[in-house]
Amino acid sequence: VTADEGILHASGNGVPPVTKDYCIIYNSNWISLPKSLDNATFWSLENLTSMVLCNSSEVPPGLMKDKAVVVMRGNCTFLEKARIAQSLGAKMLLIASKLSLSPLSDNKTDFEDVTLPVALIRYNDIVDMQLTLGNEVNVTLYSPPLPEFDCSMVVIFLIAVFTVALGGYWSGVAELENLKAIASPGERETRRKKEENVTFTPVTVILFVVICCVMLVLLYFFYKWLVYVIISVFCLASAMSLYNCLAALIGEIPFGQCR
Repeated sequence: VTADEGILHASGNGVPPVTKDYCIIYNSNWISLPKSLDNATFWSLENLTSMVLCNSSEVPPGLMKDKAVVVMRGNCTFLEKARIAQSLGAKMLLIASKLSLSPLSDNKTDFEDVTLPVALIRYNDIVDMQLTLGNEVNVTLYSPPLPEFDCSMVVIFLIAVFTVALGGYWSGVAELENLKAIASPGERETRRKKEENVTFTPVTVILFVVICCVMLVLLYFFYKWLVYVIISVFCLASAMSLYNCLAALIGEIPFGQCR
């Protein structure tokens, strides 16, 4: 089973028409969506989120004819909903879910007689659509192809390399200045002993590994609460690092210094 992300493009009837895009999940083994809006067909949306469409008797005759229909996710399968909607003349079936968007997991062979597009959408998006665009909405589905090369990865790579290179250069400059500042052999020996005191001992390493393991176990069982602790620690460490960097930079500015 393959699940792909697509876009539901909704348009209101205002002048000029207000449009908005929403994320959907569909199965590319069942249907093939257009790559752009140029080849997409718009259908009038019929909001039937008050029913789950597990029985054709739920829908009044002619209500779904040549329309895009949105129903709630219920106990019956996607295939049963799609067959009922197709038999009643619907052109598109949207299944609203109050839970997360999970992959559509019915077999491909079962959908050989189903021709209308079937997609899963968040219920909150349907509510937002009604509030933003009104009751008369035209919708279509399309799935733009993923780019072969993501330019954002280049930006992330350059930021990472620049940060590591700048940190290494800064550390080397600071070390060189410290070595130049130490003139007497006694000061050099004192500094060497201080550096040795920072060296990890076997007990320290074992303690570090044990703390990491305990933290991972706690995150597995109590992720709902401990994730905020991790975020807080990360924010605190980031703020302290940023403060140290800015303090060193501001110290080089020749303004506001007492003579």
